[in-house]
Amino acid sequence: MNIDGKAYRTIWLAEDGRSVEVIDQTRLPHAFAVRRLATLPQAADAIRTMVVRGAPLIGATGAYGLALAMAEDPTDAMLARASAILLQTRPTAVNLRWALDDLRDRLRQLPPDKRRAAAYARAAAICDEDVAICRAIGDNGLRLIRDIAARKSGGERINALTHCNAGWLATVDWGTALAPIYRAHDEGIPIHVWVDETRPRNQGASLTAFELGRHGVPHTVIADNVGGHLMQHGMVDFCIVGTDRTTRRGDVCNKIGTYLKALAAYDNGVPFYVALPYPTIDWTLSDGVREIPIEQRDGHEVSHITGRTESGACAEVALVPDGSDVANYAFDVTPARLVTALITERGVCPASEAGLLSLYPERRTRHSA
Repeated sequence: MNIDGKAYRTIWLAEDGRSVEVIDQTRLPHAFAVRRLATLPQAADAIRTMVVRGAPLIGATGAYGLALAMAEDPTDAMLARASAILLQTRPTAVNLRWALDDLRDRLRQLPPDKRRAAAYARAAAICDEDVAICRAIGDNGLRLIRDIAARKSGGERINALTHCNAGWLATVDWGTALAPIYRAHDEGIPIHVWVDETRPRNQGASLTAFELGRHGVPHTVIADNVGGHLMQHGMVDFCIVGTDRTTRRGDVCNKIGTYLKALAAYDNGVPFYVALPYPTIDWTLSDGVREIPIEQRDGHEVSHITGRTESGACAEVALVPDGSDVANYAFDVTPARLVTALITERGVCPASEAGLLSLYPERRTRHSA
């Protein structure tokens, strides 16, 4: 994707061949800044503090974090320690565990003097694979949007609604839920996006609006509670969101508030699509509501907000009275019965175990009941 005419991914190897550079998402949308990660603690902190976020990008950053650890100390002890440190940074997104398991299994088989090069090579391959996967998700989702466009009269615009940020900032490039929207826009389909603000961190208002605007996609930022009203009045043709973890039976765990949008979509007959890459599927889990760990973050994210003042400076202000308790649940689970379809790099399927296995038949003998 392009920022002011320059192509960017969200993570890349620095010129020194050892450090990693990332777009600092805590500075968006008011400042575009790049942060260099040179050590394992810096990589872990970037994930924990959401300098990088989005399940696929978290996985890619975790892979490079392990490579940074191997550059410092390629021993078995460091491999185990680094994996544990990185795994604890964000407990909900399964891509992180997938990437760390992948690298750890590969590196264990190598002598220590071969591990650094292998870790960097595999981290780079994970990034390249994510780009290809997201492009394929875009192609598969585009077919659904074309079908919706065909049912509209004479060039009437399509209205999509999304929640949180599942665009290129949440991945290495292209995105998951936004990839089909970018593909539709680039094809000339008139599409407009209702962008949920996504409290408390406002990933929709700050990140989704930022990248849609830079790509030229028409969009409107709305308060989180507006979506149901828009659906009641026929102003949403489809909802599309990403997911941080999907069970083998099709339950999806995404940013808090997604479940409520799915309920409103179901009540109003609005298609509710979830876009995901295969590393986001947790084949070991069946019941998302009971089995997926839900991250609880610092209440400060709810009680305070950062914005740009009239002078152009960024400032943080308090929103709630002193002494009020604050809870900050970061994710919720949408049951499969509320999901119209899952959009993956292999195609579109029902949100069910049978649906997922139709696209990933190699998983049948290992995980199906």
